[in-house]
Amino acid sequence: MRSAGLDPEVIVSGVDESGIEAATPAGLTAELARLKAEAVDATLDLDGRTTVLIGCDSMLELDGQAYGKPGDAGVAAERWRLMRGRTGVLNTGHHVVVHAGGSRTVRSAVGSTRVTFADLSDAEIEAYVATGEPLEVAGAFTVDGLGGAFVERIEGDPHNVVGISLPLLRSLLRELDVAWPSLWAPG
Repeated sequence: MRSAGLDPEVIVSGVDESGIEAATPAGLTAELARLKAEAVDATLDLDGRTTVLIGCDSMLELDGQAYGKPGDAGVAAERWRLMRGRTGVLNTGHHVVVHAGGSRTVRSAVGSTRVTFADLSDAEIEAYVATGEPLEVAGAFTVDGLGGAFVERIEGDPHNVVGISLPLLRSLLRELDVAWPSLWAPG
């Protein structure tokens, strides 16, 4: 977001994601994004200030199953053995809350991007997992880090794969009468 001219304040929501369910992986990311945004919103003391709050959550969907952060090396390696040479969908839920002029408005949407993974060898999987990078990221991969070499194709919004769809966010904000350029940090 900083590269896009914004200067966000990051606040961790503290939402316990265990036990949250939805009918689809996309629906699950939407619900988690909503819960995270609403949890942070409940803690803010805005004193009438105009504020834009964005909650997001991403998961990889493969064979109808949602895969979030693997958390440990064994799960990450197993995940990569499942993903290699295949295409999945990275779903990112977005929940936007705008406080302005004494009112509160919200919009939600899910961005979905198809991601095709290289057919990694077991040695490549072990080497990647050993870096620690895939342990704490949705789907156990990145496109803007060490894992970028293992993603062969992206169909759709590449920003969505990084964790927030800037075009989708701009569209949601436009629905809430917030102009994207108004968010640019002073130069």
